[in-house]
Amino acid sequence: MPSPHSPGPDFSWPLRVYWEDTDAGGIVFYANYLKFFERSRTEWLRSLGIAQQHLKESTGGMFVVSQTNVRYLRPCRLDDELLVTARLVESGRASMTIAQQVLLKSGDATPLLCEGSIRIGWVDVASLQPARIPAAILDRLKPTTQSFK
Repeated sequence: MPSPHSPGPDFSWPLRVYWEDTDAGGIVFYANYLKFFERSRTEWLRSLGIAQQHLKESTGGMFVVSQTNVRYLRPCRLDDELLVTARLVESGRASMTIAQQVLLKSGDATPLLCEGSIRIGWVDVASLQPARIPAAILDRLKPTTQSFK
C-alpha cells in the first residue's frame, strides 16, 4: 500500500495543439489528453535526470500506467498553447500517483481545461511483473522546485 508523499511542486511542459491532435471539429480528441499527460511525465522525469530508456537498459525495469482518472472541463482547440503539469502526490515501493493538469496558456491567465490522476507502477521488463522501484529513482523523486516554462 503506498504511503503518502508530501506533495511536490508542479512541473509544467509547454505544448501546442496540432491537426493530428484534433477531431473533425478541430477539438482535441479526448484520448489525446493522455498523450499530453505522458509527454509531461516523461519530461518531468527527464528534468530529474531519469531517462526512461536508460532505466530500462540499466535496471531491467520500467514504469507502466496502471490506472487513469481524467476529468474534462473545457475543450482544447487547434493551435492552442497549453501547459501540461505533473506533480507527484503519492509514492510507494512499487507505484506512484501523479496529478496532472492541462492549462490553456493565454496571456496572464491559465484556465484549467483538463485534470487527471495517473497511477504508474514499476515492473520487471522480462516478466512484466510488479517490482520495487529502485531507491536511486525514489531519491530523485523527492519534492524539488524544477519547472520548465
